[in-house]
Amino acid sequence: MSGRSFLLAGLVLLAPVAAACSGRGDGKPAGKPPVAVEVAAASPQDIARSVEVVGSLEPRQSADVKSEFTAVIAEVYVTEWVAVKKGTPLARLDTREGEATVAAAHAAYLQAEVGATRARRELERAEQAKTLGLITQQSLDDARSAAEAAHAATAAAQAQQTLAETRLAKAVVRAPIDGVVSQRGVDVGDRVENMGGNGSMFTIVDNRQMRLTATVPASRLGELRVGQSLEFSTDALPGRTFHGTVAFINPSLDVAARSVRVRAEVDNPDGALRGGMFVKGRILTGTRTAVLQIPRAALLSWDVERQAGEVFVVKDELAERRTVRTGVLSGDAVEIVDGLVAGEPVVVRGAFNLRPGDRVAVAAAGAG
Repeated sequence: MSGRSFLLAGLVLLAPVAAACSGRGDGKPAGKPPVAVEVAAASPQDIARSVEVVGSLEPRQSADVKSEFTAVIAEVYVTEWVAVKKGTPLARLDTREGEATVAAAHAAYLQAEVGATRARRELERAEQAKTLGLITQQSLDDARSAAEAAHAATAAAQAQQTLAETRLAKAVVRAPIDGVVSQRGVDVGDRVENMGGNGSMFTIVDNRQMRLTATVPASRLGELRVGQSLEFSTDALPGRTFHGTVAFINPSLDVAARSVRVRAEVDNPDGALRGGMFVKGRILTGTRTAVLQIPRAALLSWDVERQAGEVFVVKDELAERRTVRTGVLSGDAVEIVDGLVAGEPVVVRGAFNLRPGDRVAVAAAGAG
């Protein structure tokens, strides 16, 4: 075969291969099929400004119950973890000594009254005698002074009796507040010291309102105000969100930690919250309006520190990779400061199959 014939044969053989490679079997380009994706539009939303906090809970009211004098426990009326009302008897101290003291004080009062009655009569006689000129003015003055002294002695004896009776009444130890007995530290026969020298007899807590103490970075102090709302959660009660109100902001900073302590009041009507719980939450400091946001899932990458990320935007049915400047995260949405405009669709599902310039087919959200 001549060289010319060989070249012609080769061209004939290569023609089908070239046609196949060019994708023009039917006169139209084959290309990569569209990639199915789900999209969401960048949309302006109102978002709450907040300050993140961590802290712990304690009952707003609690009381350590102690004896006001030294005595032996005669009776105990309550156990731990029972609810009590203010004034409920908790225990009774041995009252024999107190009863004797009251009896002695009463006797002293009666004796003083007898002396006062005698002095009053003597004064009446002296006044009559002075009218008749039978005694001197000095004698009348002495009788008047004696009556006044007897009256003062009676008042002092009455005060001593009242004091003894009050002390005896305190032999019955009562709950100072409504609440629950969280700790009982005494039993019958125990000796308690004046004002609890050997510890508390009982501890009562009122969990109907809790106090949340949290720390806030000093750099955020200017955003805080008394009366702001606080929402928080605790791992001890998963799935629940609780609310409170900022009641106090410490006027002094912790220099070492560069933070300030904040205290919030929290209603706890069902008693679910307990003292000692660790909580995480945020103080709501205001609202920002018309903040452009996209779902967190739309970010292909996100450098939080540099506030930069990347997304795929669908434009004219083609995928366009775009760099955006991000702001704060609010729930599952991310603020977009620059790089998008409201209404632009960003890919939230199917982006792992995409390359810049790929054709896309937008699927209904949630489609398999």
